[in-house]
Amino acid sequence: MTTSTTSAQAPALNGQVIGQAERSTRAVLERLLADTDTPFQQWVTLNLLGAAPHSEPALVEHLATGLLIDPAAAQDAVDAARASGLIDGFDNVAFTAAGQARFDAITAGIADITVRLYADLPHDDLVVARRVLETLTERARAALAA
Repeated sequence: MTTSTTSAQAPALNGQVIGQAERSTRAVLERLLADTDTPFQQWVTLNLLGAAPHSEPALVEHLATGLLIDPAAAQDAVDAARASGLIDGFDNVAFTAAGQARFDAITAGIADITVRLYADLPHDDLVVARRVLETLTERARAALAA
């Protein structure tokens, strides 16, 4: 008796399941961002600055790498945040008062969303899910780089 590779059991977790989860949670985030008049790439720009200080070149590079976008598109997002009065500076890009207020409001909204979506999921399951998703991300990025 021979076995076919097509008869192998499909993985319980695959790109379709991951994609559905990402698109669904992204849609929830997009509602919050729309309420604050913040495009997604602009939010990621603010989020990067909230995590650590950056020079503008480092911010653009981190944004392009993290979102897998062209550096010109990343620069456009940084320029849009600056034009909206949310950030200032070049060697040390920082929030303006309006940028800090926007960052704080969105962060608080995300905290509320996170509680609603993750509250009853076991911590150990979330730790394993994170580890699996980080491994898949590393492998996919390596495949893209090859």
